[in-house]
Amino acid sequence: MRRLLGGAAACRLVLLAAVFLPALPSEATIHYAVSVRQPDQHIFHVTMTIPEVRNQVTVQIPAWNALYQIRDFAAHIAAVRATDEAARVLAVVKLDKQTWQITGQGTITVHYASYWDEPGPFGAQLNSSHAFLNLALVLFYVPDRRDEDVRIVLDDLPAAWQVAVALRWEKAAAGRGAGAYIAPSYDALVDAPVEMGTFDEVRLEGLEPPVRLAIHAESPLNKTTREQINETVRRIVTHEIGLMRGAPFEEYLFLYHLGPGHSGGGMEHANSTAISMESAASLAGVTAHEFFHLWNVKRIRPASLEPVDYAREQWTRALWFAEGVTSAYGSYTLVRTGLWSRKQFYEDLAAQITELESRPARSWMSVEEASLDAWLEKYSFYRRPDLSISYYNKGQLLGVLLDILLRDSTDNRVSLDDVMRALQDHFGRRGRPYHETADIRAMAEKVSGHSLQEFFSRYVAGTDELPLTDYLARAGLVLKVSGGVRAEFGFWPGRGPEGMVATQIAPGRAAERGGVREGDVLLRVNGAAFPHNPERWLRDHRSGETVRLRIRRNGEEKDLTFALEERQERSYAIQEGPHLTEKQRRILVGLLHGATEAP
Repeated sequence: MRRLLGGAAACRLVLLAAVFLPALPSEATIHYAVSVRQPDQHIFHVTMTIPEVRNQVTVQIPAWNALYQIRDFAAHIAAVRATDEAARVLAVVKLDKQTWQITGQGTITVHYASYWDEPGPFGAQLNSSHAFLNLALVLFYVPDRRDEDVRIVLDDLPAAWQVAVALRWEKAAAGRGAGAYIAPSYDALVDAPVEMGTFDEVRLEGLEPPVRLAIHAESPLNKTTREQINETVRRIVTHEIGLMRGAPFEEYLFLYHLGPGHSGGGMEHANSTAISMESAASLAGVTAHEFFHLWNVKRIRPASLEPVDYAREQWTRALWFAEGVTSAYGSYTLVRTGLWSRKQFYEDLAAQITELESRPARSWMSVEEASLDAWLEKYSFYRRPDLSISYYNKGQLLGVLLDILLRDSTDNRVSLDDVMRALQDHFGRRGRPYHETADIRAMAEKVSGHSLQEFFSRYVAGTDELPLTDYLARAGLVLKVSGGVRAEFGFWPGRGPEGMVATQIAPGRAAERGGVREGDVLLRVNGAAFPHNPERWLRDHRSGETVRLRIRRNGEEKDLTFALEERQERSYAIQEGPHLTEKQRRILVGLLHGATEAP
């Protein structure tokens, strides 16, 4: 819907605010106003109004959000001050790196500045072309009042800017301004990222509940690209809602950032997602993954992540399921909607196997342990193949293997799809978190009628080698292994807040000699966006080949040239067997199309 806002800084806003929250009182308890009046200086000016203060109030800024990393957003905060209703300056004492104590009575107003120029779905950015806000990076909260209603006003927008956010808009009473966005709690507020600027606004026709896209592109999108994006998102949304038998939202918002400098990545939210890509060409995979998070992790949620503790790490063993199995469903969605061919699905699955087999740490680190250690991923040495495995990677393989096991043991009458729907019915719809792997296993056993103790103890909690050849054969698939050499960069591309970054630089090798340094943000290679899946990209290139790498370091971009290195490795491929039994054929069709046999 569109609203014309009045007041001193009148501007026209396009509001993609969904009416999906319960009605709130006309007066929210805590009020925020965020001004973008200094876009060229990258400074958000924040005003927080806190009523009903008695003697003192404590405010905090989160230490983490979006990524499982302590990122200390307080480092971006400056010039904290507070006043009372009589405009008297109040005493503000900083207690620790992210906590301030204010002495005063009644309604207190806190003012501060927050500097952000970090692109991507995990950061915040303000510049002359747009503003993007993960609100937890910028907004203080009162620790013991997070459950109160809140409202936020976005101020001083340039006249041409629009706003896209999945929050309810409430019109103010006569004579009291234009209104504000409202949420039932601080947690709900900061789970709704905000895009401000000029962007393409699309509502996908024929979908109910409504699904909207707000696309901020560095260069204008042509008609063909817009239509391709719309059709891709439509297929993904339609399939996944059908798979889970209903949408858990009243309206959904995709926020896309496209263009140079936007390294691949996405961040899920309760009723929206923010996705950043170099171009629309690789948009499908991230979209399929992030939209499935609408169920798996946002509704089907581990108890170890509830309630959110913004001040310190929250340890969970369940990320192999929350993230890895979501990756499995991202791949399922692509092949089941025709966005991928069978060959692409097999290639992706084989690449996951190659990746896991290349990591010696799999012999001693379980996928539950990898989930616990997610908070260590910001350290480059931790990501070395001999020190860790990825819960995304092994979790995706476990999802596919569990699906095959369920289908095989029930003559293709039960699949992982049935388990996901049962988890949504039992936990997601009721707002109940599940208790780690134990509840996942219990639900899978209940749905299938078979014990899964061996699978979960050996391959989820344990470190036994995955029975890849055996399980794939049950679906009529043949796993082939070959030895040989392959190309490598001479560093490990890891994930950081700004996208892919260079880690584990091989000393004395070509990449280091060419100028690559630890922490360099990887923007482009050979003129194209740095690949979201570097391993797949390297399979199409040879050692000794010269590459042109564009990186960003300390805010400056530069081009580096070096030759790809050579690495000995085993690689895997997956093919359909030549003579499938009837049962194998039914299981394979089930995997590729999401089908089961009628009971």
